Amino acid sequence: MVTLIIAIDGPAASGKSSTAKAVAKALGFSHLDSGALYRGVTLVASRACGARLPADLDEAAIIEAVRRLNLRLQPKGPGFSVCLDGRPVDQEIRGADVTALVSAVSALPAVRAWVTLQLREIAESGPAVVVDGRDIGSEVFPNATLKVFLTASPRTRAERRLIQRGEAVSPEELDRESALLSARDQADSGRAVSPLRMASDAVPLDGTGLTFDQQVAAIVRLARGRLN
Repeated sequence: MVTLIIAIDGPAASGKSSTAKAVAKALGFSHLDSGALYRGVTLVASRACGARLPADLDEAAIIEAVRRLNLRLQPKGPGFSVCLDGRPVDQEIRGADVTALVSAVSALPAVRAWVTLQLREIAESGPAVVVDGRDIGSEVFPNATLKVFLTASPRTRAERRLIQRGEAVSPEELDRESALLSARDQADSGRAVSPLRMASDAVPLDGTGLTFDQQVAAIVRLARGRLN
């Protein structure tokens, strides 16, 4: 049986995860959040391996600790929960220490290989899934049923991120956040391992002028067109 996979890629703060979750709900699929698993690895790197800065990262030690602590995504409702030794750590992976280190951890080749293997095993073992990330369609699931590359202008993404964090959306803050996101785009696109790029057969979707509901509806229409 061929597993149905909807891959949603795109730059930081393009709304991939929230959109993927809503698309999965509309289609009756499970939502598989690759970023949550990378955050789980980063939690292990920070707490079990004592890493605080990118220079502290030891790939071999991180992978050994991840296996020893049995880091896994376990099914939970319409999605998955990040667990260490069977204990959910969904709150802990959103902490400031993890957020500060996750980009560096995610760039490690051994970490990307381990996460890719986990995602493929989950997708191949059962339910139809909507997966979001930055290399899902280009690297992790090159044969996905549908690939969408979700974008928005840096300023639009900056505004959404500030609102999400409950911060003031002032011109100064928009400029600052826009610059940070542009720098992140450049770093993600230029990295040697699994760079951010649109797969040749992906459908581009610019959400700059769309509401969240319109963005979700557009992807659901594309998905249903592929599934019918």
